[in-house]
Amino acid sequence: MLFQDVGTRQVVVDFSGGPLSSDGGVLFLRQADTNLGLTLELARCFEDGRDARFVDHALAEMLAQRIYGQALGYEDLNDQERLRLDPLVAAACGKEDPLGRDRFNPAHRGIALAAPATLNRLELSNNRRSRCHKLPHDPQKVEACLLKMGVRCLPRHAVEVVVDLDAMGHLVHGTQEGRHFNAYYEDYCYLPLYAFVGDIPLWAQLRTSDHSAAEGVVRALEKIVAAIRQRCRRARIIVRGDSGFCQEEIMAWCERQQPGVYYCLGLAKNSVLIEQLAPALADARARRCLTGAAQARVFGQFAYRTRRSWSCSRRVIGKAEVMAAGDNPRFVVTNLPAEGFAGQEDRERFEPQRLYEELYCARGDMENQLKQQVLDLRADRLSTHYLASNQLRLWLATFGYLLMERVRSLGLAGTDLARATVGSVRVKLLKVAAQVQVSVRRVYVQLSSAYPLQEIFRLCHRRLMSLVPSTG
Repeated sequence: MLFQDVGTRQVVVDFSGGPLSSDGGVLFLRQADTNLGLTLELARCFEDGRDARFVDHALAEMLAQRIYGQALGYEDLNDQERLRLDPLVAAACGKEDPLGRDRFNPAHRGIALAAPATLNRLELSNNRRSRCHKLPHDPQKVEACLLKMGVRCLPRHAVEVVVDLDAMGHLVHGTQEGRHFNAYYEDYCYLPLYAFVGDIPLWAQLRTSDHSAAEGVVRALEKIVAAIRQRCRRARIIVRGDSGFCQEEIMAWCERQQPGVYYCLGLAKNSVLIEQLAPALADARARRCLTGAAQARVFGQFAYRTRRSWSCSRRVIGKAEVMAAGDNPRFVVTNLPAEGFAGQEDRERFEPQRLYEELYCARGDMENQLKQQVLDLRADRLSTHYLASNQLRLWLATFGYLLMERVRSLGLAGTDLARATVGSVRVKLLKVAAQVQVSVRRVYVQLSSAYPLQEIFRLCHRRLMSLVPSTG
């Protein structure tokens, strides 16, 4: 194929380049996976009823192919039709022959990875019973696997662990099982529950949207807190969330835990709360008037109890904010002590203003993690008919995020990509042109000499290769 000449030189194009890959950084995902033991642990959550004599793709290889593909931006199963031709992705998934010359069926030789139909049967095996669907999974074990992998990433000697809760509507565009119209999102959607500690996902539970955001939170917290206690024995745990999680059962459960589990939750405003905050609002109006500032804030605290729903009086922090557009009062309820904890150097950390601005408002960072889940990993691509298989898809996307987070936090700390989004890390670190040569003794990967981030790539390699592999 001839293209426009460049000066006196012809531009000639053909397809004789040999085995090439556009995902030269996929080996970083394999290293992060090896350190966590993720796919090995996840494979134990499945039952393999296939006849081993006719199996080309081991269960762990298929799971690695699906999760790595998700992290690389191939979120749809149809995308695997192209990805399965990539020899470097095959090597990352553990294929002994990345060129696929050892396939059982001669018609499939030359293609190392599983076809979209094979991966689809893996996802649907809990919903269909046939001679082709022989890879069912145990949902409770997969749920526990995500929690175990996430908690394993927490520092063992942490003094404080903040668990962020949030619910995010994932729209559905078909007649999926469990679809329900949600007035807030003005469409049919699911309402999954997420729990994060910083950038680390611990929980991803697919729920129908005909319940409140707090549905099933106590059950989730029981498992999350127990797992964190086992990992970080001396850490205090703070549960943080918006007003959708300000429910009596959640707060009462936290208060009953020994040692204590603390909460810092948004509280929906009402006439009684605004009346309690009236002196602070008047003070804020006076300050804005005197200073001529665009806005003024005054914080206050008081004890508050609802007439029926709350079992006891609780500490409420009120933000009295006055702006040009009008009053903007906000409220937070917490059981964190105003005087701080004994032995803590900063005893003023939980005073009203600092608790609201430094602790509660920091929960907004979790929304950035959820945006990466949806925008970069397409975790909302829940297009199978069954609720169980859509839940599995949500878990696989979350596992993909966890691997990317490990590459970012362990391999890219202190670099320009240390706080980059998953999408930016993928484009700048994983999407590297590579030529792959497979011989008897090695898989030789030649990366592009024009790649501009070679120093960061080498640094990430040294750091990830120094990690101790996990046995799963």
